[in-house]
Amino acid sequence: MSHASEIPYRYEGSVPVGQVVGSYGHLESGEESGDTVRVAGRVMLLRTQGKLAFATLRDWTGEVQLFCLQAVTDRFDELKHLNLGDWIGADGEVVRTKRGELSVKVASWSLLAEALHGFGDKWRGVNDPEVRFRQREVDLWANEGVRDRFLLRSRVVAAIRRLLADRDFVEVETPVLHPIPGGGFAKPFVTHYNSMHADFYLRIALELYLKRCVVGGIERVFELGRVFRNEGIGPKYNPEFTMLEAYQAYADYHDMAELQEYLISGAALEALGTTKLVFQGRELDLTPPWRKATLEEVVEEVTGVEVNLSMGSDELRRIASSLAVEIPERFDAGQVLTEIYDKTTEPNLWGPVHVSDYPESVSPLTRNHRSRPGYVERITPIAAGRELGECYSELVDPADQRARFEAQVADRMKGDDEAMPMDEDFIRALERGMPPTGGIGLGVDRLVMLLADVHHIREVLLFPALRPEAGQAPPEA
Repeated sequence: MSHASEIPYRYEGSVPVGQVVGSYGHLESGEESGDTVRVAGRVMLLRTQGKLAFATLRDWTGEVQLFCLQAVTDRFDELKHLNLGDWIGADGEVVRTKRGELSVKVASWSLLAEALHGFGDKWRGVNDPEVRFRQREVDLWANEGVRDRFLLRSRVVAAIRRLLADRDFVEVETPVLHPIPGGGFAKPFVTHYNSMHADFYLRIALELYLKRCVVGGIERVFELGRVFRNEGIGPKYNPEFTMLEAYQAYADYHDMAELQEYLISGAALEALGTTKLVFQGRELDLTPPWRKATLEEVVEEVTGVEVNLSMGSDELRRIASSLAVEIPERFDAGQVLTEIYDKTTEPNLWGPVHVSDYPESVSPLTRNHRSRPGYVERITPIAAGRELGECYSELVDPADQRARFEAQVADRMKGDDEAMPMDEDFIRALERGMPPTGGIGLGVDRLVMLLADVHHIREVLLFPALRPEAGQAPPEA
């Protein structure tokens, strides 16, 4: 057992293991380089053979063997009793052993952190979801590819920021606590703001504050931020997740669909080096341009049934019933049509495809379609049977927006707790004048799922939402 006073405060001069492996791959078996390096990382394997010891040292760039000899290595007997998982730093010559293993022949070493909890055979892979997701620090070391997945996520987020900056978008930060839950259909988390003696809500969307930035003259604006929805947990859902929202003055939903293609394909190219990938065993080509089709067209393609708003609520309900889609009593024709699409069609669209023209009643912040009454100018990019985001011609008429909010308030009074309340601050902003504007929302987690080829959202969230462990009491109020 080490003492805290023995652990150094810093360990300077170490080089990434991957750099060592890449620089000395040319060494022949039994050859010595004559070069001394310093490396640091975790001890993943350790075996002793009398006056010899071999350890596998891993850092976040790779792993290399430590070759230790009693006659050469300082504190050899102490090194033989290291625990798996201990962090150490080591200095020594880069060599290739007679058995062909690239190694650092250790002259001196330092203990950098002691693993007080034994991992045992978990270093060879952890399958228990409770361990993987509740103790992610174990998963990152124990399971091959997990850390790479989160490094990929980092590259995706960095690429999105760079691509938007290349088009002169400005990044801003808007409040996480909102006095009114707005900008989307969702149940909010509520908290109490003691100093104001008022309830506030964790944001369910970034939209309304960003649009106010456009009114204020920031003509290309975006935010990458966490949003929160008090809903279920599933393969595509977590109560907190990361969204990109961006708004561009003088643009419409066709312009924003092109922007989505640019961001998604650009992120894929930067993170993976290609826009052609395999998801769940099936090829998917994200190379622009993507196909476009209306919501009714894709429903008919998948189900063989013709649908449109002009049929009316009763006929659409009959069609929904024939397709085994359950419809709540309060739904109007637009909501019924959208429910048919959601349940029968979206999961079967491999794409990528831009699904366009949604009913007005399911898009309360979207501008009316310029040529199709009852519809709005909204496009949803779909890939591998999942919605990646949204594209809109934004609603800019304050009178129209007020009427939409009033309809939402009426829905809330009928029991729809996901409908939005009236937001007078936002109406007042629109009354100051908002130019024609296009907007997008992009689900960053779902994009990373696609590029990382994983089925469940918790695979791309470092610390996904989990139920409290048994016996874990909540903190006292």
